[in-house]
Amino acid sequence: MSVSTRLSLTEQSVLRDLAGQYADYAQLPVQDEKRRLWLALNSLQMIRPMFAIDQLPWHELTASGELDLQIQNPFWRGIECGLRQTLYKWRHFPADMVLEPVLAIPKAFSDSGYGFRADENIAFLDQANSVVGHAYHNQIKTEADLEKLHVPQIQLDPEETYRREGEAHQLFDGILPVRLSGVVTGFALWDRLSEWMSPEDLLYDLIDRPEFIHAVLEKFTAAALGYIDRLEELGLLDAADPQIHCSYNYTNELPQPGFDLERPRANDCWTMGMAQIFSTVSPAMHDEFEIAYVKRIFARFGKVYYGCCEPLHDRIELIRNLPHVRKISCSPWCDVAIAAHKIGRDFVLSRKPSPAFLATETVDWLAIGNDLRETRRICRETGTPLEYILKDISTVRYQPERLTVWNQLAAEIVTENITENITENITENITENTTDISGHVV
Repeated sequence: MSVSTRLSLTEQSVLRDLAGQYADYAQLPVQDEKRRLWLALNSLQMIRPMFAIDQLPWHELTASGELDLQIQNPFWRGIECGLRQTLYKWRHFPADMVLEPVLAIPKAFSDSGYGFRADENIAFLDQANSVVGHAYHNQIKTEADLEKLHVPQIQLDPEETYRREGEAHQLFDGILPVRLSGVVTGFALWDRLSEWMSPEDLLYDLIDRPEFIHAVLEKFTAAALGYIDRLEELGLLDAADPQIHCSYNYTNELPQPGFDLERPRANDCWTMGMAQIFSTVSPAMHDEFEIAYVKRIFARFGKVYYGCCEPLHDRIELIRNLPHVRKISCSPWCDVAIAAHKIGRDFVLSRKPSPAFLATETVDWLAIGNDLRETRRICRETGTPLEYILKDISTVRYQPERLTVWNQLAAEIVTENITENITENITENITENTTDISGHVV
């Protein structure tokens, strides 16, 4: 089917122009250099700390017009949006982004979910902001309610997938290669249960009805494992996506021997998990109601990123019992010194600098710099591989330049005294600091 049936000539020109801009940036030598640096970090042989910026308040970044969408077709409008947002980040706060010289075109498929959708009331501070307040209603109160939880029903749509791929080749051949992309999975069981049962009821049930919660988790875990089976069967897992949970996942350890490009297995891929509501429970409960279950899921995968906003410094020993973990989140509520000493050289400490610094009426740049430098100082002392991931940014008070300044400050800090931070066995990889035409510090 011709792309002209879904896109006007003007719209086709818009997409080709965006793809051409992306292709030009993706071919810069700095992309190879950043891949090398991420690869070293993920191999626990850090050359320097890495940093990224993600999960942005896009509604506050629109004044320049760079993000204005022009495509009407829903699918291609999504592709346009992704290209514009990527180009915007590259130009204004690129951090340690890597642009792969290929455009990912999602395969078409349906997913029924696990049987529940959030039943909630929502509160807004800014009607344009997708970050809102949630008050969830409990939908799983009895064993009968639990019967609704099931393995997601997934159906691949080969005809629509074929059409998307064909249209992409018509649009971008000679400009940018394309690939069909699948699913990058995550297993935040407790985040989903919080939406289906409400955080308050969940926490009470952990104390009052632990047997019932174990029954919920057993069924949910079995459904998640069935979900993985179905994704493998349909060839819907994505082993080529360069990111996991806002971080870059380059590694020489994946895919595994026997890899089939058409049928990636879970053990060829990264996944992620978290239990954010467990910031309010003891390590023993975390072990009993999270670790014991997700270890069965993570055993299927090649590498794991664990954690998000929950403070994990007092339960690093538990995370060591999870298979294939490579990165551990260190949120703004984490004690960095305790976390780094417990992590040592065994995992990447994925530090989440507080986005609240950028939400105040006046930004305290000195405090931001001191916070970043203190984390780096601690990790240098413990020899801990370090990345900074600035994310969950709900507002910059409609001042996008704050992100640009944060990017510049972080770029200076991760390259300060770089030779002090290089392990002895990779000193041959030392290169002089350079800056490319997009302002990246290498």
